[in-house]
Amino acid sequence: MKKLITYTIIAVTLSSCFRLDDNLFSPDNKITEYKLDNYDGEVHFVLDASYAIPSNLIKIFTLNSQSPSESNPTTIYAIYIGETNTISVDTVIMYCHGNSNHMDYYWQRAKLLANCGSKNNYGVMMVDYRGYGLSDGEPSEDGLYADVNAALKWLKGNGLTNDKLVMYGYSMGSAPSCELTSKPRAMVPFKLILESPFASVAVMVQDATVLGMPSSFVTNLTIDNAEEIKNISQPFMWMHGVNDLFLNIETHGQIVYNNYQGSYKEAHKINGSDHSDVPLMYGFQNYCNDIDVFIKK
Repeated sequence: MKKLITYTIIAVTLSSCFRLDDNLFSPDNKITEYKLDNYDGEVHFVLDASYAIPSNLIKIFTLNSQSPSESNPTTIYAIYIGETNTISVDTVIMYCHGNSNHMDYYWQRAKLLANCGSKNNYGVMMVDYRGYGLSDGEPSEDGLYADVNAALKWLKGNGLTNDKLVMYGYSMGSAPSCELTSKPRAMVPFKLILESPFASVAVMVQDATVLGMPSSFVTNLTIDNAEEIKNISQPFMWMHGVNDLFLNIETHGQIVYNNYQGSYKEAHKINGSDHSDVPLMYGFQNYCNDIDVFIKK
C-alpha cells in the first residue's frame, strides 16, 4: 500500500511538471529553407525516381491564418503539388501532417499521395502549422484548426469545390481533419481519410499515466476525434498499424472507426506496421491503389 501511495505521489508530481500539450505539439523550427527532395534529415521512407514531382508543379508560399482568439493573423508556410490553374477541375487531398518536424519531413508522403492512381493524379495541399518549420507563432489547438482552414480558404479561392476536397489526417493531423469535416468552415470535404488517428486527448492521458486522472490535469487541449467522428457522414477510410506503439490500434484508431455512423467506411489494419511506417508496410502500390479506389468510389 505504501508503495502504491508513493508511486501515485511521484506520478502526480511529475505530471504537474509535464504538459501533454508539449508532447502533442513537437515542432522543429530550426530550418532556414525547405529542401524537399534535397532534405537529408530523418524521414519515414524515401520514394524512388518514378514518384518525382516536376518542379513546375511545386508551389511553396505563405498564408495568413487567424484563429478566433487572435487580433492579428499569423504567417504560415504551405506547399501545393499540382497545376494551380486547374484546381477548379482537380480533386485535391488536404494532407494534415503529424505532430513532429516540418513539411520536409513529410514531403515523401505528400509526393506519394500526388501519385495515387496515376502520376500527378491528385493535387495535394500541405501546411506547416504555426511554430512548425518556417511558420510563425506558437502551436495551439485553435491555431491548428485555423491553419488548415487557411489552406482550405486558399483552395476555395482558387476554384476548388466541396465535391473535390478530400481531407487526410495522419496522427495529430487527424484532429484538424475530423474537426473541419465535423464542423466545416471554409469548405465541406466529400471524403475523409485517417491514418493512425488518436481517439482523444483523454485516452492519450490514460495511456500515458495509467492513473485514470482527468485529462485537464495535464493539458488544456480538448481534442476528441472519437466524438467528432459521430457527426461525420462523409465516406471514411481508416488505416492503422497493428503494431503501433505510439497510438495503440485498439484504444485509439479502432474506437474512432467504431464510432463512425455515416454512409460508408472501410478499415485497413496493416500487419507489421508501427506508427510511422503504414504506407511502407502497406506497400506503396497497394496504398495508392486503395486510396484511389476509395476516392473514386
